[in-house]
Amino acid sequence: MFGAQAQTQQKATSSEAQIKAALLAAPADNRDGAAVYGYDADGKFVLLRKGSNEMICLADDPMQEGISVSCYHKDLEPFMARGRELRKAGKSSEEIFATREQEAKSGKMKMPKQPTTLFVYTASAEDFNAATGDVKNGYLRYVVYIPYATSESTGLPLKPNAPAMPWIMYPGTHGAHIMINPPRN
Repeated sequence: MFGAQAQTQQKATSSEAQIKAALLAAPADNRDGAAVYGYDADGKFVLLRKGSNEMICLADDPMQEGISVSCYHKDLEPFMARGRELRKAGKSSEEIFATREQEAKSGKMKMPKQPTTLFVYTASAEDFNAATGDVKNGYLRYVVYIPYATSESTGLPLKPNAPAMPWIMYPGTHGAHIMINPPRN
């Protein structure tokens, strides 16, 4: 446990540094108005900055190795918030998926009716300065959620057949989405 505590203390950063890093996941023209959630000094997940546009960004989780920040359209918030809630309750990835699938089908959890995008920006621990929010050698990938879409309804393959080729993941479910993984530099 000491190692995890040391890592958390090392990555405990100012709101400004968390916001700076979180916004790396957002499209440049949406950064100024994006809402940003991150972590307070006690490790509690909190709103760091109110937003004025449709984007919500999440700062890096200080308990995880490296950096992973994301930004998504506000219509994905019920889906994302439910995932965070279930993960905090100790549910596995499979349990989270099954719960959200059932809740989406029953109407308890609202899913977007239109395609909705998530951007994920990652880098290794050695390429992330948590104190400043600076990142080098980062990688940005894209996910477009289209609940219940299939390969047949989109024309997309179930796996990429070429570098950077879009493909559909979890077809026919609430979590159906198009994966776009650009080549790494």
